[in-house]
Amino acid sequence: MSQAASNLVHTVSGTGTSADDPSSAPTRIAISGAGKKYGELQVFKDINLTFGNGEIVTVVGPSGCGKTTLLRCIDGLIPLSEGEVKIEGSPINGPREGVAMVFQHFGLFPWKTVYQNVAYGLKLARHPAAEIKEKVPYFINLVGLSGFETAFPYQLSGGMQQRCGLARALAMEPHVLLMDEPFAAVDAQTREILQFELLKIWELRPLTMVFVTHSIEEAVLMGHRVVVLKGRPSGVHEVIDVDLPAPRDRGTLGHPRFTEVREHVWSTLMDEVRAAEFEV
Repeated sequence: MSQAASNLVHTVSGTGTSADDPSSAPTRIAISGAGKKYGELQVFKDINLTFGNGEIVTVVGPSGCGKTTLLRCIDGLIPLSEGEVKIEGSPINGPREGVAMVFQHFGLFPWKTVYQNVAYGLKLARHPAAEIKEKVPYFINLVGLSGFETAFPYQLSGGMQQRCGLARALAMEPHVLLMDEPFAAVDAQTREILQFELLKIWELRPLTMVFVTHSIEEAVLMGHRVVVLKGRPSGVHEVIDVDLPAPRDRGTLGHPRFTEVREHVWSTLMDEVRAAEFEV
């Protein structure tokens, strides 16, 4: 690795050094020796990562490297084959309170209104009716859906449906928010709008966010750190401190550091894609 590339790379087990950097906060999630197999297929192995309180970490890698699988293991939806995930010091053996996930394909109930979809998790968790009545309008407004409380998903655009899914997750007031390519199913302009609105929401309500994406630009824009997965089975190739000034806005896209990190991640992943073309 060149010296310039080396300067980009953050140690995998580290949590940052700047007092103003969320990655320097106490650990919220710790992944150690994590591996996942499906039969004889080893998807990933020996994953070791830590995520600080209030930190946004994005995860990129080639298709099939196990990004979504890793996210589901963090959520406790599927078990690891080896290693462990701890959240706030407790091992994860299944879904737990304080962790919410936003999926790529919205996951809304088509027979429920926006209000009913956002309220669903709260009702399932048996929150008092008065609390639900107070919280649901707040989070609907937070994601910009005020006025659409009685609309059904088929009456909403893709971006509005994803806002609804985000509001449903945020209404649970999680400490950890897991994002599985949440903007992949919307058009380019809507995707950019949602990216910046999510960053504004995070500024209002900082929480630990693990954000899986295929978009290198999105990974650099959203993340305080970018985790790059590579290999077969995949592992952590490097973890990059993004070091972009806050708050991030459209001007961030023209910042020299944004370009530097984007090009570094792009070249790293393209090397693997090109190599894969020659594999039998």
